[in-house]
Amino acid sequence: MNSKVVSKDPTTQRESFTELLGQLANNSAAVVHDEIELVIQGIREKARAARSGVLIVATGAVISFAAFMCLCAALIIELASYMAPAIAALVTGAALALIGVIIAFIGTKQLKK
Repeated sequence: MNSKVVSKDPTTQRESFTELLGQLANNSAAVVHDEIELVIQGIREKARAARSGVLIVATGAVISFAAFMCLCAALIIELASYMAPAIAALVTGAALALIGVIIAFIGTKQLKK
């Protein structure tokens, strides 16, 4: 029939209930700890990827800046055939400054939105 023997002793049931609560607390703490570790690991991986992307963008910006300076020099050299080299440099610098101010103005308007 029924081969299980059910203990009717309330102290045994209370101890097993206390043990179950202790195990539940331990398991819950372990799960929370594991979740925190998982989040930290995800953040580290994203930081590595972002650092790599920032490094590539910075390298591209430096190379682009060097190319921009070469183009400015070429413009000054070309304008020097029509005017004095110092005036050609001033005209180029003024034009670039004007372009920079316009771009900065547009950017600040967009940031205010």
